[in-house]
This record gives sequence, structure tokens and C-alpha cells, in this order.
Amino acid sequence: MEDAQYFYHPLENIEDVEIFEEAVERKKLTPALSAERPYTYWTLELYDQENGIRGGGGLGVLAADTRRVAEQMGVPFTLVTPFYPSETHQVIRDGKMYDDHVRVGYANFGYRYVDTVNIKCADTICHLDVIEKVFENTRILCVTEPNFGELYSGLSGSDHRLYQEVSLGFGGYQALKLLGLKPAIIQLNEVATFFAALARLDELASNGMDFYEAVVYTRKHTLYTNHTLVQAAEAEFSYDQFERFVFPNLKSAAVRKWISDKFTDGRLRLSSVTIEIAELRSGVSKLHARVANYHDIAGNKVKFKAITNGIDMEKWVMPDVMAFYRKSGVVDEIGLPSAGYEDQLEALSAGKIRALKSTGRQILNQVLSTRPDQNGKILQFKDDDFIFDFKRRFVNYKRPELPFRNTAKLREILEPRGAHYIIAGRVHAGDSVMLKKLHDLLWAVSRDPYLKTHVHYLADYDERLAYGLSCGSNVAINVPIVGLEACGTSWMKDVTNLNLLISTHDGGVADVSAENYLNVHGANESEELSELYHRMEEAISAWDNDFDLEFLIRKQLVAFLPVISGARMLQDYLEYLFPPRT
Repeated sequence: MEDAQYFYHPLENIEDVEIFEEAVERKKLTPALSAERPYTYWTLELYDQENGIRGGGGLGVLAADTRRVAEQMGVPFTLVTPFYPSETHQVIRDGKMYDDHVRVGYANFGYRYVDTVNIKCADTICHLDVIEKVFENTRILCVTEPNFGELYSGLSGSDHRLYQEVSLGFGGYQALKLLGLKPAIIQLNEVATFFAALARLDELASNGMDFYEAVVYTRKHTLYTNHTLVQAAEAEFSYDQFERFVFPNLKSAAVRKWISDKFTDGRLRLSSVTIEIAELRSGVSKLHARVANYHDIAGNKVKFKAITNGIDMEKWVMPDVMAFYRKSGVVDEIGLPSAGYEDQLEALSAGKIRALKSTGRQILNQVLSTRPDQNGKILQFKDDDFIFDFKRRFVNYKRPELPFRNTAKLREILEPRGAHYIIAGRVHAGDSVMLKKLHDLLWAVSRDPYLKTHVHYLADYDERLAYGLSCGSNVAINVPIVGLEACGTSWMKDVTNLNLLISTHDGGVADVSAENYLNVHGANESEELSELYHRMEEAISAWDNDFDLEFLIRKQLVAFLPVISGARMLQDYLEYLFPPRT
């Protein structure tokens, strides 16, 4: 056999013989997390403005929350991500949306330059700076270079996107080695991070481990976390692209042959090969894990472990509300619901809710003081002003325009209460369909005298605006097409900050019964729209009635607090990755 030399090497040459022997059996996957052998979390997107990296949406926010929760729980944790030297900010000029591009320097955010690593791309040696920011037991580890571009720059199957992904995988793995770190586990957040696991497989196979044993070891120490529902929606790369960007970084001929064999008609979908390299697989809500439609290369349906996303409550819950939760014994010191938390929530009276929301309104007004709406107006709201909001990515399946299908009916709901409707959400670069929908929505609003002054679009949606709205609004609107939302976390911030939730039964919301919030349902979109309007009227009425307000807010919290807790999420991951030995 011509390639036999690549498939056999004596086991005694392996550096970590004992760890490998334990890894052969799933139940003995090494549970030893330490500063030198951390939990490593790989993501192409991080949304952490405090640390200089602005993401595009929920995936990046989740990554930042997971790192902060690990810090609070004392878990040795390294988050590996690119540092993008440029970021996009959206502005409205003359009623239309435009992108402004801003350069960002990592030195301004406390990162330390470590060294430079090299990868090979298209016959060129690419030099990547390695930078890090160290916290007590966690760190953010980045690769970057001046021409790296912005987050998601280029089309999903483009050369530049592949360059970014290869840089994160091979460059990020070299960065770990520079720091003397050996990952106890590699968590791949979406398939764009596949090359981190491939780099580990290549290192094992090229340093003396039998190829098949290297595959077993890599698979048993790799978790693939999927955040989307349909495999066909993901990008493909060509064999030619791999020859130019991937294969030059592989030392092992066996690894190259292994991945070459995965191509079909000269194309490779990364989800297929990520499924092959990770034995551990998780979805981000109960519904998502059940319905995600993914298959391995052999055509077999892939099963995902349901680990619902959570949030860092210290970050997203306003301090006065968090103090109430802790003082009342609703949550413990790391944000897990306490034993008997349901009974403790009886202390949450309508008066207390309104007092806390008054503080939240002050937070919102402070955020809005520098954020004009589409008419150039700076908004400031009184405590008794009523606010609905839609704050999430402006994408088709989330249906941001749904309430505006009937502007006369929307006005009929808002006007008697003098209510406002705030829309905040970024349109992805290049999404011409949603950009047109946004322009059409703003045009329709401008034609109605009441809506023009009571419907507000806030450009350049970011985590500060997300926080302000979750603190200061009354009702959150979350109406994705059922079956298309993997989890979502914006609604979690609303529930914990005492907003009423109007939502379809999708994503993480569907982890609990639809009886626990103001559910929007229907056999078709017309029925859903009618139900949405009904729920908006119900929410206005509830806020003006002490009994209804207490009942609905408490019911939401009782049902959702165990789902929302980021500490619960990380605890679930740790139990899945490192099960107790028997």
C-alpha cells in the first residue's frame, strides 16, 4: 500500500500517551481542565465592544457571554478569534442607510502583542500577529494583520473568507502553542472554525501518532456547536481553493488525503467535514437539536445534543434588578436559579416592577441621548410612555416588517395609549432585499402623521443600544418564522429585565410551554399578524393592571430563568464534555 507509511506510527512516540489512552473510551475523556490545558472556544465572530471587537449579531454576543460566565465560574477558558482591524457602522442619510468603515487598533483595548505566526496562502507567506488579553482565569487570544478585513467581508464562499477561516484555524492553533497551551477541548462555533480541529489533527498525525488514532483523539476532544438549521444554506469551497489556502498548511500527507476524499464533484461543504472531525455535537435549543437537518458524508442524519444558549446576567440585567434577584434569593452568586426561586418571585409586586422599570427608563434615555432616530430626533421618554421594541438582526426570517403590513391597524393600537414602537437592527452588508424592506418600512411610516412621530428606527444597532432597550422598554416583539430560529438571546435580556415578551414559539423560546408568554401563532401569516395585533393590545392592557402585570411577568420568569442562565449553559457543556467517571 503506497500510503501505508502515513498510517502507522508507534504509539510510544506520542507526547500524551496517558491522555490518549483515556480518550479511546468516551466516558474517560480527560476531565482535567487547567491553566495550561484550558477549555478552548473558537469563533469567527466575537461581539465584545469593551474589548475592542464588534461582532455582527447573536453568535458574537454569545461568545462574549460564554467567556465572561467562564470567568465567573472559575473555568480555565481561552477564546480564540480574529481581531478585525476595521469595523462597519451604519448611518442614515437622507432617509437611506449607508455603511461607514472605521479602523480599530488593538493596543487601545489592552491587548498584549505576543509574537508573529505564519501561514501559507496562495503561494504567499502570510504573517499574523498574535495578541492576547488575559483575565483572571480566561483569556481572549487573537490573530490579526492590517489587511485582514472586516467581519464577514467577502462572500461566504470567497477566497478572502477562506483566508480568514484558515488564519483563525491554523494561525490560532499556532498561537496556542506559542503560549504553551494544549486544549483540553476544542469547541467549534459553526463550521467556519473547522480548521482549528484540522490543525490539531495535522499536528498529531505529523508528530508520530498513527493517523487513525489521531482521528480518534481529535474527534473525542472536539465539540461542534451548530447555530443554524439547514445544512444546504452553508457555503461550499472548491478543491482549487483548498489547494491554494488549506493544503499548503498541512504537514501530514495522510491528513491531506483524508480531507481530499471528502470532496464531491470538486466541492466541499464545511459542515459535512466538521461533522466528521467532531464526535461531540450540540444544538443551541431543544427545538433546534430536534429539527436541525444535517447529514454526514454517508448520508446519515446527525443527532445533536440540546444545550440551549444562555446569557451573562451580570452583563445584561440592570444592576437594580440583579440586586433584587439576589436579595430575594431568586438566583445565586453565579446566576443559577436558587432552590425555591419560584416562591421567591412572589416578592415581585407590580409596584416593584414599575419602580425597577423607571430605573431602566433612565438607562434607556442615557443611551438614546446620542442616538437620533431616522428623523434626526433625539428621543427621551417619560416613565409613563409606553414602548414596544424590535431589536435584533434585520433579516427576513425574523420579520421586522410584520407589524407594518397594516399601518392603519398598527396606528389604531398605538395611538390611544400614545405608544411608541422602536426598531433597532442591522442590515447585513450586501443584503439588498432587507435594505429595500427597511427603506419601504421607513417610507410607509413617514406617510402616516402619527407613526411618523411614534415609530423610530435607530441605526447602528450595537450591544449598548440592546442593553438600553431591554432595560427601558415595556414589551419586546420577537416573531421569527417558526422553524427558522435556532435559539436567539435578545428575548432573554427582555425577560430578565421585566419586559413582556410577545413571540412566536420558536428557538429557545420554545424550550418552555407557549402558555408562559404572549404567544403569536396561526395557520398562516395572516392569522399570525392578527394574533400579533391582539397580543400588542393585551400587553398594553396588562401594563395598566397590577394583577395582570404581576401574573404575566412572574410567569415568564418562573418558566424562563433556568433557560436564560449562562451559568446553566456552561454547566451543561461541562457535564456533556466531561461526564463523571463510572
